[in-house]
Amino acid sequence: MHSASPQPEKPDRDKDDESEDESEVVEESPCGRWHKRKEQVNQGNMPGIESTYLAMDTEEGVEVVWNELQFSDKRVFKAHEEKIRNMFQNLMVIDHPNVVKFHKYWVDMKEASVRVVFITEYVSSGSLRQFLKKTKKNHKAMNARAWKRWCTQILSALSYLHSCDPPIIHGNLTNDTIFIQHNGLIKIGSVWHRVFAHELPVPDDLRTPLKILQEEHRTLHFFPPEYGYVEDGTAVDIFSFGMCALEMAVLEIQANGDKVSEENIGRAVQSLEDPNMKEFVQKCLSKSPAIRPTAHNLLFHRVLFEVHCLKLLAAHTFLNTPYIAQDTLLEEKTKGIDPHAAVASVPQRGRPPVLWRYSQVSSIELDKFLEDVRNGIYPLMNFAVSRPHVLPRALSQSQEDLQAVKTPTPEPVEVETRKVTQMHCSLERREEKSRWHLTLYLRLEDKLHRHLSCDLFPNESPQTLAAELVHYGFISEDDCQKMATFLEDALHKERNPLH
Repeated sequence: MHSASPQPEKPDRDKDDESEDESEVVEESPCGRWHKRKEQVNQGNMPGIESTYLAMDTEEGVEVVWNELQFSDKRVFKAHEEKIRNMFQNLMVIDHPNVVKFHKYWVDMKEASVRVVFITEYVSSGSLRQFLKKTKKNHKAMNARAWKRWCTQILSALSYLHSCDPPIIHGNLTNDTIFIQHNGLIKIGSVWHRVFAHELPVPDDLRTPLKILQEEHRTLHFFPPEYGYVEDGTAVDIFSFGMCALEMAVLEIQANGDKVSEENIGRAVQSLEDPNMKEFVQKCLSKSPAIRPTAHNLLFHRVLFEVHCLKLLAAHTFLNTPYIAQDTLLEEKTKGIDPHAAVASVPQRGRPPVLWRYSQVSSIELDKFLEDVRNGIYPLMNFAVSRPHVLPRALSQSQEDLQAVKTPTPEPVEVETRKVTQMHCSLERREEKSRWHLTLYLRLEDKLHRHLSCDLFPNESPQTLAAELVHYGFISEDDCQKMATFLEDALHKERNPLH
């Protein structure tokens, strides 16, 4: 394997320089936040989903995918309405950095038909299959370190999905449903594929038989021998992951026409030079589902375990600590450090201790590692004890989940329902010293960020400010007391609390 790490190609257009062309907007969501465009996109096959469009999230200024599920017969939808709504509500609470995010959904009910619209995260860099094809075309080999990182991220997502209660089985994990972002972050898409296929009454006329047959032939080798004969379990995803890991290592498994034979798979496995990598893949591709390892156990296989858990815990703790400016603190702290000073020492009997000095630590490498951790390359949940993530069956109704959508539709009152998962703030004294300037950084449960700032006067309390944030729709009512306590602690830390 070459030492140069392959990088995903950049998209054809620069989103930072692109402004939204109003003429492209063909429809808006009921609340006006999501703007559907003419351009269609393809991010994995969905049974019954023939319409997927690029859209703009006007609140966060990012592109998303607008998906449409059509029911030509309203009676069919009504017969399965409760099941469909529960399914979409459960999909909305799936939260993992390596899983394509399901943002919102709503129902557009007509006289005779029904349309379900749902918004998902947009990954612009393309699928893993496209990347491997381009890498092979350029006569390059997969870098071992990149392979380890990508396997770790895929397994982290599978471990999360499989530990949900009830377990979520992907059921369609292939190189076409895995996507790569430019920073090396892996995203698993089509998590709802199996749910749609098993739960939704998809009419035959919504699917193209020829296309389905071609897709099944091309990806048949990703499915285990027991597929279709016994009830799906989590071992199905492990086999599919093992095939993805094998293709990532060899770039392509030779096919006979549209199919990949067992002989060619065996030759690809034997071509792996690293014995640990070969054993890892062989375990995943075991014929018997009972002896395939779990995703959680595979995360600790010796071929993947490259970052010490204490180092990873320290990095996550550092990045999740309030009151610090994460982007600049490391640089500021290292400026005043004597490079010859000792970070740690190892005592030795009868000999001088072995010293580890600051000059031996590369601040550039440390910055890159922290950036990788911040971007989700090394999720901390890999090292957590495996425990069920209960998916709530009854959630508060989405602000866009309307019984009937007519045009024109009045814009509903904006009430924030998303929970805040991270809070950071900074406080600065104004020149007149009679007030503070507060800068607040919030991260919501769907990974969106808010950056707020205001001046605090002596007569304002943290409770008042938190109530105002709820009133203006910046945080949910459930987070009001949490925000008030957070602000009170921040002010107390400055040793000049406001009463």
